[in-house]
Amino acid sequence: MSAKSILLQSGRTYHIWTHANGDDNFFRCKDNYHYFLKKYRLHVHPVVDTFAYCLMPNHFHFMVRVKSEDEILDFVRKKKKKPNFQGFQNLEGLSKAISQQFSNLFNAYTKAYNKKYDRKGSLFMSNFRRKLIESDEYFVRLFVYIHNNPIHHGFTDDLNDWPFSSWHAYISKKRTGIRTEEALEWFGDIDSLKAIHRKCGYLKRGVLLEEG
Repeated sequence: MSAKSILLQSGRTYHIWTHANGDDNFFRCKDNYHYFLKKYRLHVHPVVDTFAYCLMPNHFHFMVRVKSEDEILDFVRKKKKKPNFQGFQNLEGLSKAISQQFSNLFNAYTKAYNKKYDRKGSLFMSNFRRKLIESDEYFVRLFVYIHNNPIHHGFTDDLNDWPFSSWHAYISKKRTGIRTEEALEWFGDIDSLKAIHRKCGYLKRGVLLEEG
């Protein structure tokens, strides 16, 4: 099933990910990461709730739940002086509206990135990938996988040392846009969340390692 055929529906939770084109990297320095998250808050945060994310040099992962149709319509109404709601009459129209916000993020970031590095052409692979999260088991497994991604790819041995993920929103008391309280309900409390992240490590070859 292609990415486009998976509709983004209100109230549903998804794994969203994509890679950079070819051998390119999305992020070359800390400022790149921060700028991307700034644009994410501007374009995507108004239409989804974010549970987890991790930004890597050449790819990223997000776990998000699409907001209610009323919230999305309200956002579109405020964004455009004369909004056209004709496309919202079916699920496909709503999904396209959500996808457009991701496209706006990618386009805005690519424009700034290309200008900064005197570069031309697309940066992101077309048709970002998405998968519907339909079980508690997959929710927990994906949540842990996203945060452990820097370990999985050999960038660090300690996820606390990778600054560009939502892990820090969970272990600190700083207020963020991440749905930390709701996600913690899946694990019970912060101690249980930390324990399962310590227990589940990811080998470089991509195999889940359950430590004894």
